[in-house]
Formats: sequence, structure tokens, C-alpha cells
Amino acid sequence: MRDATLVIMAAGIGSRFGGGIKQLEPVGPGGEIIMDYSIHDALKAGFQKIIFIIRKDLEKDFKEIIGHRIEKIAKVEYAFQELDDLPKGYARPADRKKPWGTGQAVLSIKGLVDGPFLVINADDYYGKEGFKKIHDYMVHEMKEDAKVYDLCMGGFMLANTLSDNGGVTRGVCQVDQDGYLKNVVETYEIRRCGDGLTAVDEEGAPVSVAMDCHVSMNMWGLPGSFLEVLEKGFPEFLAGIKEGDVKSEYLLPRIIDKLVKEKKASVKVLETSDKWFGVTYKEDKQAVVDSLRALIAKGEYPERLYE
Repeated sequence: MRDATLVIMAAGIGSRFGGGIKQLEPVGPGGEIIMDYSIHDALKAGFQKIIFIIRKDLEKDFKEIIGHRIEKIAKVEYAFQELDDLPKGYARPADRKKPWGTGQAVLSIKGLVDGPFLVINADDYYGKEGFKKIHDYMVHEMKEDAKVYDLCMGGFMLANTLSDNGGVTRGVCQVDQDGYLKNVVETYEIRRCGDGLTAVDEEGAPVSVAMDCHVSMNMWGLPGSFLEVLEKGFPEFLAGIKEGDVKSEYLLPRIIDKLVKEKKASVKVLETSDKWFGVTYKEDKQAVVDSLRALIAKGEYPERLYE
């Protein structure tokens, strides 16, 4: 059976710890942060290794706050996403401050994995079901065939991923009758309005979304060979950036959507009924704390993860 690796994208946590950095806000009774629960669920599901994608300037503080703790219970490695880490012939524009996106983040793990890996965000709680389904698919069913890349994703119900405190951005998915992704469209400012929802597209125009549609929460199961796609596509992305554009990002959902449309990849949507939560807004923190306490009361987690 193949080993599977959990990759956590945490390079965007900010230049200083504490002071409201949402990924590091304590939410559990023992001071646990959201990442602790994701790692706990992943290890229970059978993942063998954790890779944290961080920035080099945060390495010392990150290890002190969470890294050293996780190193006691799992194999841990670090990858670094940097603005200046670009292909030969490219240089960062002087006024570029924004990271290059999730595609570049995942590309930073090249050389650290030789099998399937699951990518997640640092500041999202995903629930147990997605980790187990993706792990089992990757180690038992995923094909390592670079002609048509075999991918999978956690498919959340949109209704289970909303915030009560403002609009959210989600990759809204169309799924065929066999459970495979047809397309994924980044959709913005999704919020409740009466019994329904409102949302806008990338240009700010209103679009229609349904409570029961599938959405991507950046929970992608990928074969090791997928890194070749990212490596090939990154310079193509950079070459297409218009002069003066300092915000465009190399994003996993767009990369995968393009591959699906070109019939170069298939993506199995592994539906999960678990409720997502995260600290999108400062006001969300109490809801996260309350949700975790409810799960602990039901016996889903111990009172303290590390005792």
C-alpha cells in the first residue's frame, strides 16, 4: 500500500505571530488551533507524513508554535513559498507583495513527495470524513498515469461552508452523474439572503448558486506526478501576466479546471456531509470554538488533543 502525505498551505499566515493571525488563533480547550484538528484527523485516516508550506522568515516561530509539537507524533517536513522563487528568466516585480498563489505553494514541495498527497488550507476545519475518503482513494484507487491525471477532491455542500458574518469565496463545482468534476468556478461574496443565497462572479456580476451544490474547499488529492504539471504551467502563467498586474495568482482550482476541460485530468468528487468552519472573519472565532466543543461533547475528539 502506498504512503500518503498531508500538505498544509500555511505560507500566508502573516509576518508576525499572535495579534490576530487567524490561522494561529486558539480554538480548542487546550489551546489547539484549527491545524491541530486537521492533523489529528489526517493521522487517524492513515496519512504518514506532514509537510508544512510556510515562508522562510517564519520558520523559527512556526516550529515553536506548532511544528515541534507535531514532530513528536508524525514525520514532518517543511517547504517554503517565496515571492522570489521563480523560474529562470523571471523576476518579481518591485511592487509585487501578494503571494503567487496555491499552485506555486504546492510546487514548493517538489522533491519532498514520491507518492500521492492531500493539499489543504491551514485555516479550514474539514471534518473527519473527507480525510478518510481521500486517503483511501489515493492509496487504493488512484492511478499514476501522466497521460490523464487521476485526481480527487473533498466535495462539500455549499450550505455547510457558509459564514454567518459575511460573504465567502468558494469554488463552485459541476459534477457529472458518475461523480466526476465537470468544472469549478471561483465564485465570490456568497452569503445567505432570506431562504436563498446571493453571489457574484470574478467581474462582480450577480450569479445564481444553490445550497446543495458541491464546492471545493482546496482539499485536493493529487498524484506525485501532478507536480510536473505545476512546474510546466508556472512559467506559462507568468508569461501571460499583463504589465502592471501585481495581483494575479497561479491557483489550483483554475489549473485543475483547465486540465479537466482539456481532458487531461479526471477528478473524483468524494462527497462529505461534514460541516466546514473557519475563521474567515474575526467574529467567526466564537462559532468555531462552540462547534469544536460540541464535537468534543459528542466524543468526536478528546478534551485535549495532546495529553
